[in-house]
Amino acid sequence: MVVNYQENGWQIISQRAHGLLAGQICFHWKKDLCPDRWVETIIATTEHDDAFNEFYNDDILLNENGGPLNFKMRRFEKDKCEELMQLALSKSRYIALLTSRHIQFLYKATNDKKASLFCKELEKADKKWLKEAGISAEEISKAYSILQWCDAFSLLICQQLIQPENRKIEISSGNGDQHYQLHSADNKKLIVEPWPFENDHFEIRYESKLVPQLKFKDVREFRNKLKEAPVTQHTYMVAKQENAES
Repeated sequence: MVVNYQENGWQIISQRAHGLLAGQICFHWKKDLCPDRWVETIIATTEHDDAFNEFYNDDILLNENGGPLNFKMRRFEKDKCEELMQLALSKSRYIALLTSRHIQFLYKATNDKKASLFCKELEKADKKWLKEAGISAEEISKAYSILQWCDAFSLLICQQLIQPENRKIEISSGNGDQHYQLHSADNKKLIVEPWPFENDHFEIRYESKLVPQLKFKDVREFRNKLKEAPVTQHTYMVAKQENAES
């Protein structure tokens, strides 16, 4: 989950809500830049964090001080990665390949031996899945670059990292060596340069929950408070620079 400290408590965005936002962003990608298996690419982008469910099966939700644990503080969890891969494999080999690439992107370069071993096992399985999917490694790399870009964009928004006073922040390189920057014309309008989307502007939205209690005795208490917490709807307009004033 994404955790933001605010004056009135913890703002919580679930991993699945963040993934849904990434999927919305992916949906608007330029048609001539989309891979052939586009629907599956959107699904993989939306569901890339689906093994993490704060409301049901996730028990690593609190830090040592009893506060909610931000996603950046979590280490490699083999059981979650295995669950994520099984969810992907039950849909298609293409989605499994994108999910595998994402796990490797996150953990391949870490010093965790268990993570490195798991990534090596995925690399080996990738060769088999590529044949079964009838697709090349280059095609998967192209599709994954879009997933990773949309994931990065979503996380910038959810972590409230959009810079004030129209200052620019890099999103991700995305396809090839192209670098994309994000800045905000106002609190509800986001400008992306260069523009990678089909339409000149579109709306995105996500939900967060506000938990006023700062410390919890255990995961069960936190989960109950999170379920009961009020929901806030966040809406942004994403637009090209020339449409920023419209």
